[in-house]
Amino acid sequence: MSRTVSALITTTAGVTLALTLGTAPALAADGAAVYTAQKCSMCHAIAGKGNKTNPLDGIGAKLSAADTKAWIVTPVEMTAKAKSTKKPPMPAKYGKLPAADIDALVEYLQSLK
Repeated sequence: MSRTVSALITTTAGVTLALTLGTAPALAADGAAVYTAQKCSMCHAIAGKGNKTNPLDGIGAKLSAADTKAWIVTPVEMTAKAKSTKKPPMPAKYGKLPAADIDALVEYLQSLK
């Protein structure tokens, strides 16, 4: 789902660099689609929509992108690390999503500040 732009840049020293640039708004939009497709709102809420027990509003200001990704990919470990007692715990099935979907979902959640 993610959209990327590739570019070749030649520096004044004659070195050519290959860059892959993801456009944050497009990637976040893709992440919102992943959030919907995976039915995350069954357990989480954003802007009052979904399960109000586990709101994600402001999560981008509370967690780093790495921690957000860890909650998605390794929720059992993050539950232990955070000493979370929320029931039910986050299922460990989302780590099997395509990497592009996970990256897009992280970008979307990071945009919630």
